[in-house]
Amino acid sequence: MRTSTTIRRSWQAFAGVSCLLGVSAVAAAEAAPAAATYKHYLTGNPADVVRPTSGLLVLQGGGDDVDENYIQMGARGGGGDFVVLRATGDDDYQAYIHGLCHCDSVETLIVDNRAAAFDPYVVETVRNAEALFIAGGDQGNYVRFWKGTPLEDAINFVVAKPAPIAGTSAGMAILGEFSYSAMTPESLTSATALADPYAADLTLERDFLVVPRLAGIITDQHLQERDRIGRTVALMARLLQDGWTTEARAIAADRETAVHIDPVTGVAQVFATKDHPTP
Repeated sequence: MRTSTTIRRSWQAFAGVSCLLGVSAVAAAEAAPAAATYKHYLTGNPADVVRPTSGLLVLQGGGDDVDENYIQMGARGGGGDFVVLRATGDDDYQAYIHGLCHCDSVETLIVDNRAAAFDPYVVETVRNAEALFIAGGDQGNYVRFWKGTPLEDAINFVVAKPAPIAGTSAGMAILGEFSYSAMTPESLTSATALADPYAADLTLERDFLVVPRLAGIITDQHLQERDRIGRTVALMARLLQDGWTTEARAIAADRETAVHIDPVTGVAQVFATKDHPTP
């Protein structure tokens, strides 16, 4: 087993042009800033392998990870290269996932700025993944840093292979066609959302990732743990009122609970950690 930790920088200069999209304050730049800095951690074989894959969507509501997520993703990914994508954190997923997925390698990329989302190594590593997991954190950062970049295209490329893709908490939040984008400092509560569905904290995003079976869907996380059922209802109401959809649908999961969806059949299975009572 080989483990490496690297901070990479790309010094290629680009001319930047940006604009604001709705309430999201996302710079939809077609070119990257001058310097890209990111971290990556690799466990296993550093060479790229190509293995046959099949699709699987894994949506977890946060909290302690469900082991079955990575067992199933490793199998659907053919034991190839497993990539963890995040904007904060470090290498804490490396040994855990490598011990479950039986993969050729596990690599974590910490992409915490837009320049890094244009970096050729980052983009190619994600495109070559046989399984892709988007960790928790702050989905607002994922929108700010990744939307409208080659990294976004690379994520969509993996989904379209098809290959397994997963997200927990903030990672789950961005997998639907629509998302609560968390673009304000305060996290949206049920009380705020139900009192005023146009409150400043209720920020929505679309035209980000393209995931089969999640078209027309918004997701929510930590459902019971943080009393978010009212928030989920308010998010769906906004989608209808704003004309983004004619049929509001949501997938909302509590902590330590994951739903696995076969993108071909649409069959869904729910898994949870052994200590968490799944409703």
